[in-house]
Amino acid sequence: MALVTLEKIMKKRAFAPVLHSIVAALESSVVIEDVEGKLLLATYGAEKGDRYPVSVSGEVVGWVSGSEKAASIAMLLSCQAESEIEKRTLASEMLTKYKEITLLYDIVEKISSCLDTKEVARLVIEEARRVIKLSSVSVLLLNKETETLELIGEFGHDQEQPTVSWGVGIAGSVLSSGRAEIVNDVHSDPRFVEGVVTICSLMCAPLKAKDTVVGVIKLGSDQPVTYTAEDLKLFTTLASLAAVAIENAGLYEQLKEAFYTTVYTLAETIEKRDPYTGNHTKRVMEYSLAIGKNLGLSEQDMARLQLGAVLHDIGKIGVRDSVLLKESSLNDEEFEQIKKHAVYGEEIISRIASLQSAIPGVKHHHEKFNGRGYPDGLKGEEIDITARIIAVADSFDAMTTNRPYRQGLSLDEAFEELRKYSGSQFDPEIVDAFFAADVMEAFFAANSRQKIIL
Repeated sequence: MALVTLEKIMKKRAFAPVLHSIVAALESSVVIEDVEGKLLLATYGAEKGDRYPVSVSGEVVGWVSGSEKAASIAMLLSCQAESEIEKRTLASEMLTKYKEITLLYDIVEKISSCLDTKEVARLVIEEARRVIKLSSVSVLLLNKETETLELIGEFGHDQEQPTVSWGVGIAGSVLSSGRAEIVNDVHSDPRFVEGVVTICSLMCAPLKAKDTVVGVIKLGSDQPVTYTAEDLKLFTTLASLAAVAIENAGLYEQLKEAFYTTVYTLAETIEKRDPYTGNHTKRVMEYSLAIGKNLGLSEQDMARLQLGAVLHDIGKIGVRDSVLLKESSLNDEEFEQIKKHAVYGEEIISRIASLQSAIPGVKHHHEKFNGRGYPDGLKGEEIDITARIIAVADSFDAMTTNRPYRQGLSLDEAFEELRKYSGSQFDPEIVDAFFAADVMEAFFAANSRQKIIL
């Protein structure tokens, strides 16, 4: 059926007066009807004569009857109809392009600052669902060691998909060729590999960054769908943006890993000086993260907590060995020396921009909830949340660790000490979170690992 009707064309504000003027000027009988025979115009005293079709793209949308002069009216109406079709097609194309540009702008804005591969996958899946008809979509990254594709994000799959290998199946074929494909009849494709989910139609595009394929993204419908070249064009553009973002996220994660390795190495230098606190840093970090997770801290605060826990004793590098390694209880003067490690720690890490967020945890993890701690005598929520958490984790580990001058407490005794000083030395909310968290799992994890996993 044509996109326009003859009646709508004749009623166009700019065209109707012109048509009536031409009909009047012909001084001839004219009858105009739509394709269903509805009368649209007739001159006075007109009688039907020869019939001339009004056509749009080869389809008849109406008739003009009358003398030979009526043929020119039919031709005029046909030209006007074609013009309307062209305008509507152009408007539709412009709208489609506008939607594509808007989509690309939105996705670029969302993922350009995203530095987590799984979050990039989630955003891409969200956008694909918004603009393309699908029932499932998967983002898979290439594991270079096993040469298999590993799932990092999906929608629409209730169960895990079978492993996708290089060159195996449609996704594996796209991975090796680096070319996007439409497969509108999946089951007839010789590369089809039967899996948990049955897909009738799919599109698959490589995740390609700097001419290197790092994975694939595929989407499909469990009902027959005819994906078009325009769909594939939009999909591959989405895949290209995703690939760049994933590559950037991967580089960031490598830098982050190197950064944390450096930080841990720095923290380890302190433990090398004091053999009686071996793995103390590791345990404090495990306990702190367990508490933070139970409290539902934001990702940003969890990162601050992790850094603060790893570096909380870094300032001890400024404490004399005679004090730090003393095998008996400290006297008042020596204790004052030890207390300075919190300020020393702040001074050390304040010179490194990327460690600034750890300062509260490093400087204030010996503050007390009642304001009687050091170095600044902060009270209650004046103490940063990371410092309040590290205070509990640090104290628990100190209580359960053997020292030359005393035997460590049992777990039950240490738990009782935390309860006893909740509200005075420790934030009660943090103590509650300590017991609500899976502390024993963190305890055994911290005491079984040989290295901190950051």
